[in-house]
Amino acid sequence: MKHARIAWAGAIHEAVESNGELLLTRSPWAGKRLKFDEVVWLPPLAPVPQARTILALGLNYADHAKELAFKAPEEPLVFVKGEASLIGHKAFTRRPQDATHMHYECELAVVIGRTAKNVKKENAYDYVGGYTVANDYAIRDYLENWYRPNFRVKNRDTCTPIGPWLVDAKDIHDQYGSPQNLSLQTTVNGKLTQSGHTRDMIFDVPTLIEYFSAFMTLQPGDLILTGTPDGVVNCNVGDVIVTSIEGVGELINTLGE
Repeated sequence: MKHARIAWAGAIHEAVESNGELLLTRSPWAGKRLKFDEVVWLPPLAPVPQARTILALGLNYADHAKELAFKAPEEPLVFVKGEASLIGHKAFTRRPQDATHMHYECELAVVIGRTAKNVKKENAYDYVGGYTVANDYAIRDYLENWYRPNFRVKNRDTCTPIGPWLVDAKDIHDQYGSPQNLSLQTTVNGKLTQSGHTRDMIFDVPTLIEYFSAFMTLQPGDLILTGTPDGVVNCNVGDVIVTSIEGVGELINTLGE
């Protein structure tokens, strides 16, 4: 099932996809149907009782590491993002006026479904609640050095569009076998610029959950952004970027000033 969070009629609602429409699921509007263009899309993540941890992988596809002239990592290269960076489907991302090279990154995002600690790879999928699409924008102008590579590059407000759907993990596992069997792509103003496949991750989803849960507790609602393949290009104000992942969804975003 595909879940969404939306703003409509002055309130925030939970909904599911139903025959090409949004079906509201909670009182007082349970059963109400809405067209996709009638609502404001929010990140498809339920509120959590404590601060959400957002972990993001750098260089988790060998071809992308080569594209950026980096050596592929031998251990997951990870950075942390703030929740203020998250925005929903069809929202605007600000491009700083001094930026000369800002690019998208289409990524499969894993949403943790239950508390995970010391999880083995063979059990990792039991802890996944669902999957969504993330666009992890990077501003290469701010890349300082290997030791502080990604904080200013990646952690800016509005720079992580996510959604539109949170797809139940079971649906992906049943239909595709695993999240490692999904094609992904990006278009800029309708032109295909990035095409890849999740099987090419250096560290797959079970490996990442085992790795993280060995030294930290993953809580329900935490996110793991799993990296992007090669094919990133500079984008400018006004460009419309569509990042899509097979079976998960198509995330639309526009760059603004």
